[in-house]
This record gives sequence, structure tokens and C-alpha cells, in this order.
Amino acid sequence: MRTFHITWFAFFLCFVAWFGVAPLMPVIREEFHLTKAQIGNIIISSVGITIFARLFIGWLCDKIGPRITYSIILILGSLPVMFIGLSNSYESFLLFRLAIGVIGASFVVTQFHTSLMFAPNVVGTANATTAGWGNMGGGATQIIMPLIFAGFIGLGYVDASAWRYAMVVPGVLLFLMGIAYYKFTQDTPEGNMADLKKNDPAYRMKAAESKGAFWKACKDIRVWMLFLIYGACFGIEITIDNIAAIYYFDKFKLNLETAGLIAGLFGMMNIFARTLGGYFGDKAGIRYGLKGRVLFLAFALFMEGVALILFSQMTVLPIAIAAMLFFSLFVKMSEGATFSVVPFINKKAIGSVSGIVGAGGNVGAVLAGFLLKDESLTYSDALFVIGCTVMAVSFASFLVRFTKAHEAEAQQEMNESLGTVSSNTETQVPAMA
Repeated sequence: MRTFHITWFAFFLCFVAWFGVAPLMPVIREEFHLTKAQIGNIIISSVGITIFARLFIGWLCDKIGPRITYSIILILGSLPVMFIGLSNSYESFLLFRLAIGVIGASFVVTQFHTSLMFAPNVVGTANATTAGWGNMGGGATQIIMPLIFAGFIGLGYVDASAWRYAMVVPGVLLFLMGIAYYKFTQDTPEGNMADLKKNDPAYRMKAAESKGAFWKACKDIRVWMLFLIYGACFGIEITIDNIAAIYYFDKFKLNLETAGLIAGLFGMMNIFARTLGGYFGDKAGIRYGLKGRVLFLAFALFMEGVALILFSQMTVLPIAIAAMLFFSLFVKMSEGATFSVVPFINKKAIGSVSGIVGAGGNVGAVLAGFLLKDESLTYSDALFVIGCTVMAVSFASFLVRFTKAHEAEAQQEMNESLGTVSSNTETQVPAMA
């Protein structure tokens, strides 16, 4: 449980750092005289590099374990966050935004580490909660960063300096978290991977059997269907994280703090919404097997598309906020449901599968970014098109199928975990861990 809490909090800080500049974009846009197309390029850069980073990090997790991998991401990722204030043009800002995007690979480690720590009957809920509470940073940053910015303004700094100093704060926190992650977590309930490989023959044999797992994952069509599905949920979430503040600022003529507060509500839904997706995925899995998890995922994703279409058409502020929250509920439930399926695709390559599927989220965000930068489309028009696309993608869920042998194996593991938890109260924590 210590690893659980450290993991979600680390991911929370990663999200605050990753999207820290998003609510400050109205000020940055004015300073650098950015066009809509340039803002679109900045959005694409912030999520595009993460595609490759997630693929690499997924492979690295399987090789050296989540503890060291996460520590590296946190410490190195803190540097561009702190130094983005050195940018003095659109081009230099774009490069720093590109470098910051690597932090998004932290999601893969979060899901991998949680999958190692929890039993099959609760792994979906645990995965969804660590990711959801981490994603909550995307909402918190919409509220926190304008307040930090306002604090520096209150100290007498002009706008051009205040946003720069504001970004140092999440950068420092990220650096300190990297040290804490290395010191206070371990790779698995049994210990760190390096120690297990050295001292445990059974573990060495298991590690040898998993060689080539990344390429096996690449050949599995189910992995690519989940890649597509995650692009249609997480990809859209981080797109909204990037544009929500400027969307409300421009469309409803709000000030920076109010626009950031409303945009923050979207991300703050992660405190429970993504967990619901994992929870219902687990419940469907217990009752209907692996196909139950997939059916719930299809439902949640379809409803996400419907809700996004509704939000895109709202012109009255209170109704727009309500529609956004309805959409937020289903986009986050879809993400949780996706990663209630992922741990069951290939037990010998959880890191690689998580990396590929996680990269799909960023591919979705990049494609959405290209649509949003189109000068001929308003943000509302682009969101309508995205909503229709999400509805269509939901049917890809039906291509995520499992053999009878796979279903039977998963059911046996489920029964064992449920039996362990219910039969002996003294073993509840180990069964969950």
C-alpha cells in the first residue's frame, strides 16, 4: 500500500508538471504572439514525444523494474519543467514543451507497478485508482498554476516573469519525488527485481521465459485494438486538459482564474470516475469473465462519444459545465475499464502491453491536436468530429477476444484470489499485494 500511495502521488505531480503551462497559455500566447496553428503544434509536441517514450519505458520496466525507471523519469523530467522559463520565442518554447512530454511516460510505470502489486480480483480497481488520482493532477494544475502565477504577480513580477517562475515550483517537486520514489518503494511484493534475479532461481527462470515478450505483444491484435481504444479515451482527456482553459477563456469571455477553475473540474473528476471504470470492470470480470470486462469497456466508450458530442454543442456556460462533467465521467471510466483488461492480455509482458496501449493514448491526442489546429474549424466543431469518432472506435472493443483456455485460467486465478481474501482475514493484505 505504501507503493500504491507513492505511485499515484508521483503520477499526480507528473500531470501537474506535464500540463502546468496549459492554464497559463492565454498569457504565453500574448507574449509570443501565437497563432491557433502554433498553439496546435505546441499541444501536439506535448503529447507526441510521449508515444515513443511510453513504448521505450514499457520495455524498460520489464528489464529493470518500475522503481529505478520511475526515479529516472521523475528526476530527468523535472529539468525541462524548471527550465521552460528560459524560452524566449515560439520555437524555443515548442522544444521545451516537447521535452516535457517525456514525463507522460510515467503512466506506464504507474500501471505496471500497480499490476505487479495487486491480485486479479482488484487489479482493475487498483490500476484505475492510481491512474485516476494521478490524472487528477491534470485538473489540479488548472486551478493551482493560475494561483501560483497570481502569487508571483502579487510579489510584483510582471506576467512575462510570473509564468516562468511559476513553472519552477512543479519542477522542484518532481525532482524531490524522484528521490523519494527510489528510497521508499520496491519493485514487487517479494522485493526488487535486481535482488530477485540474483538470489531467486525461480525468478531468474521466469525472467528468461519472458524474453522477446515485447515482440509477442506487438503481434497481438488485441493489444492494438486497446491501443486504438485508449487513444479514444485518454487521448481525448489530455487534449481537453490542454485546451479547456483557453476554450472557456475565449468562448465564454472569462478571466484566467475562472477559466482555470472550471477547466480544473474536468480533471478533478478523476478522484472517483476512473476508479469507477476499473471497479465495474472488475465486477463484470468476476461475474462474466474476461468478456464481461470488454463489454463494459465498449459501453463506457460509446457513452463517452455521445457525451462529447453534447458538450461540443453547448453555448450556455452552466449547461456547458454540466455537459463537460457528464463527458468527463465516461472518458475516465473508459480509461479505467481499458486497464482492467490490459493485465490479462499477456502476463509475461505487462510492461510492454501497458507501454503500447499507453502510447495509443498519446497517438489519439496527436491526431486530435491536428484537428484542433485547423484554422477552418472552431474548437466546438472539432470536438463534435472527435465525439463521432469515439463512438465508432467503441466497436473495436469486440475484437478484443480471449480463448476458452485463457478465460479458464483467468477464472481460476480469480477464484484463488477471492478464496484467499475471504477464507482468512489474516492474509487479506498479502492477497491484495
